[in-house]
Amino acid sequence: MVIHPVFNLTMKHIVIIGNGISGVTAARHIRKNSDYQITIISSETRHFFSRTALMYVYMGHLKFEHTKPYEDFFWKKNRIDLVFDHVVKVNAERQQVDLKSGNTLHYDALVIASGSRSNKFGWPGQDLVGVQGLYSYNDLVLMEGNTKAIKHAVLVGGGLIGIEMAEMLLTRGIRVTFLVREPEFWSSVLPMEEARLITNHIRSHHVDLKLTTELREIISDHEGKVKAVKTEKNEIIECQFVGLAVGVSPNIEFLSDSGIRTNNGVLVDSYLQTNIPNVYAIGDCVERTYQLPGRKNIEQVWYTGRMMGEVVAQTICGTPSKYEPGPWFNSAKFLDIEYQTYGTVSNVLSPAEDDFYWEHHGQKKAIHFVWNKDSKKFLGVNTFGIRLRHEYFDRWLRQKKDIQFVIAHLQEANFDPEFFERHENEIANAFYQKYPSFKAA
Repeated sequence: MVIHPVFNLTMKHIVIIGNGISGVTAARHIRKNSDYQITIISSETRHFFSRTALMYVYMGHLKFEHTKPYEDFFWKKNRIDLVFDHVVKVNAERQQVDLKSGNTLHYDALVIASGSRSNKFGWPGQDLVGVQGLYSYNDLVLMEGNTKAIKHAVLVGGGLIGIEMAEMLLTRGIRVTFLVREPEFWSSVLPMEEARLITNHIRSHHVDLKLTTELREIISDHEGKVKAVKTEKNEIIECQFVGLAVGVSPNIEFLSDSGIRTNNGVLVDSYLQTNIPNVYAIGDCVERTYQLPGRKNIEQVWYTGRMMGEVVAQTICGTPSKYEPGPWFNSAKFLDIEYQTYGTVSNVLSPAEDDFYWEHHGQKKAIHFVWNKDSKKFLGVNTFGIRLRHEYFDRWLRQKKDIQFVIAHLQEANFDPEFFERHENEIANAFYQKYPSFKAA
């Protein structure tokens, strides 16, 4: 017998730790469906902002106030209390949170949406002035100060945070050296063809991309500021800023001794409930205790946080709902190449998979399909410089369409604006040339 979590409707106060997309989405949907008292606690900013827009503030495209999706009066109007403070401890037995200010808040239900923090791996000099990651608004402010009047920056690690930092720095005329331990950029995630395309694209923007290169030490000047890095190859690279782009980890240290079970993240079941009744966790800080096909147990992306916020609100408001996000998808930018992925495209094919890769001669567009070798079931696609409609690929993955169907209907899924060059016929012809039996079928 499956026991569903049932929220006690006589309870009144919902406390949410974190005012990112997860926590704010939960608050909005709880308010839509209940009259509970709602309190959001955050020590990052007083008001919710779009984290993905931070880079554009640095680049001068936006002001910070433009990143706030809601006017400041929105919170009072919707009776959502905002507390600008830092949670230092959760006491699950007493159902209260202790704040840095010395205050405490009692809750009837607690939603942990505390997000992530930038990784550090114990390098000598990693805490010097001028060394930082990029995740929070405070990181943006720090980067603004750390990069004033500098000439050369070194970025450590690849991936999406690293490429954002590179683009930010390049817009200010700062030379960028990138230390990446993989043989091609992000080849731990992307298949080698795509990783090589992105590697060449980054270098075309005059970034000094050093592959198969790892950081050994960050070297200080006489004032405690970074002046150089030393690689595992004993190369010394002078710089005035080091950006750590080696991923993020769930921000959960404050939960020690709380009785709430954690591993790398806060452990939750399919209803996003922890081991403590009426205590939930959502967003970047979550680690699922159950498997979802094609998905990792920790997923630190914007849209999964939003989905979790909607789901947990339903449960808290009396309609127990499982977190079932469907097929994996994501999107990003590598400088001026847009990237989308739907389904499962691993960096290395499994023995049960087959694939087709097409690249435009201009080296800024590519598409990569993966399918099951025996059943021909479509498994996933990566696309670069060609926009695809999410609704189509989500539906085709859920319906378990075969690769022949996807190739035949690819034109329907194109989302590029009018007058953009179209490549579906070229892609299909190349596909059938490599796999003539599919055309016959």
